[in-house]
Amino acid sequence: MCGIVGAVSHRNIVPVLVQGLQRLEYRGYDSCGVAVHAGGLQRARSTSRVSELAEQVAQTHLQGFTGIAHTRWATHGAPAVHNAHPHFSHGPGAQANSSAARVALVHNGIIENHDELRAALQQQGYVFASQTDTEVIAHLVDSLYQGDLFETVKTAIRQLHGAYAIAVFHQNEPHRVIGARAGSPLILGVGQDGQENFLASDAMALAGVTDQIVYLEEGDVVDMQPSHYTVLDRAHHPVTRPVKTVQAHSGAAELGPYSHYMQKEIFEQPRAIADTLEGLEGIVPELFGDQAASVFKDIDTVLILACGTSYYSGCTAKYWLEGIARIPTQVEVASEYRYRDSVPNPRTLVVTISQSGETADTLAALRHAQGLGMRHTLTICNVATSAMVRECELAYITRAGVEIGVASTKAFTTQLAALFLLTLALAKSRGNLSAHDEAQHLKAMRHLPVALQAVLALEPQVISWSHDFATMENALFLGRGPHYPIALEGALKLKEISYIHAEAYPAGELKHGPLALVTSSMPVVTVAPNDALLEKLKSNLHEVRARGGVLYVLADADTKIDSSEGLHVIRMPEHYGALSPILHVVPLQLLAYHTACARGTDVDKPRNLAKSVTVE
Repeated sequence: MCGIVGAVSHRNIVPVLVQGLQRLEYRGYDSCGVAVHAGGLQRARSTSRVSELAEQVAQTHLQGFTGIAHTRWATHGAPAVHNAHPHFSHGPGAQANSSAARVALVHNGIIENHDELRAALQQQGYVFASQTDTEVIAHLVDSLYQGDLFETVKTAIRQLHGAYAIAVFHQNEPHRVIGARAGSPLILGVGQDGQENFLASDAMALAGVTDQIVYLEEGDVVDMQPSHYTVLDRAHHPVTRPVKTVQAHSGAAELGPYSHYMQKEIFEQPRAIADTLEGLEGIVPELFGDQAASVFKDIDTVLILACGTSYYSGCTAKYWLEGIARIPTQVEVASEYRYRDSVPNPRTLVVTISQSGETADTLAALRHAQGLGMRHTLTICNVATSAMVRECELAYITRAGVEIGVASTKAFTTQLAALFLLTLALAKSRGNLSAHDEAQHLKAMRHLPVALQAVLALEPQVISWSHDFATMENALFLGRGPHYPIALEGALKLKEISYIHAEAYPAGELKHGPLALVTSSMPVVTVAPNDALLEKLKSNLHEVRARGGVLYVLADADTKIDSSEGLHVIRMPEHYGALSPILHVVPLQLLAYHTACARGTDVDKPRNLAKSVTVE
């Protein structure tokens, strides 16, 4: 959450900072701001979107060679201008509106001991203008400053408890920005010809500016000046981090003919699946890393750790892993797992799932599992350079491409594709996958992009449903077996972007409570593939109709469920066996999208949410 951009240069870097914020806005959009060294410290802040900040910057002719910028997802303090970053420190006793600011700072993360630090700084005479934990860091840096900002930041971060990525500059050192990270991502962009350098939360912020990227490690501190930079590790020893060429194309963030990024990303799923499975010739452990064969032989259980949508992909995979690979599998919400007593098994494969690879709770859960002695780890991730990939023994990189919409779509379906591959690889290593079954599964996977295109062609029928849903305030989603997590994902999508209260249940649980909610004003969405549970599911549908409920059913062509009064049916193009969940989730994504459009909500930037959850 939150996005940081910083720069030191011999040119005006305000356009670079603002453009970087526009590309990072998906990380948080409660407020935004930019600060520069222009003789004195100057800034512009806004509680509107970055486009409004850009207008403000243009009107005030804000310029500078050194600067930092930030787009915020609010944690401490409401979305308000006085809580927006960058934060200034004017020194003890000075009022916050003083023009003689000495320190400018932006921050991503949460400082857990901010109350204690705030009290100590107030005793020294510092006046606080915000409710944020970030302003505490700015004042702390100012209080410790003795002429060398790099040394000051090194001292200051020793007092910080929690997670942070920071970028800071000082009035007395006009061509210097210091960055530091612990628990939140931060990268260094190496500029051209020794004339400039950059900091950012994400390489995409620097697309078109530089493709030379240094991924800072946990605990790193960087001293950034136009002609050079210095990186220290967590022990404050000089270290050389590799410079990688990263093609973070800005075109990936262009809307093209689509109305919203979410719509674009829904329709990119056939290509994303094809890219994720590109080059797949057979099922071999090495798909997951050079050491995978030996790791797979040394495990007897699987533990999946994830959050949100990624957790639902893990729940789906549990059905595959136990049903096809015949390996016991446990799926845990990462934020719960790390705080409960569990029974570790050193022969467990710990699988983390994350779109960004920087999800704070999932990273912490991974480290917790490793600390319990579970050394075999694998991540399913969309970012090859992320912390999750670096910290896991094995990895499978999905190739969903940049996902801007906060409500995940193509990242979810590519995660499912990768998890199905993992299922087949483990099944084969355990002798539970025949050559015939392997060939059939591979054929089905290669056909997935075409099958998804056929599902996307159902959009007009889904739009018709969305008109009904747009008038509702509640909805119920039902599924059975591996389609129960798909129902959960459908409910999550609807509540995320349309703000309709939606819940999902295993269909068999209807009579154990949820049926009490069913009325004509409670639409019931049901995922109805033609599988072994179909007849049971039909009984659940009758229970809904008998209570006056209105059903919206995603049915395979041969399920013999027909539309009638109070029963709306969309027929899927084909039954897809074990991979059916990947197809059935797409109409649910479209339903959420078009319902949100009909209700006039901000589809790509739903209230209170952000894309990359890098704080606990």
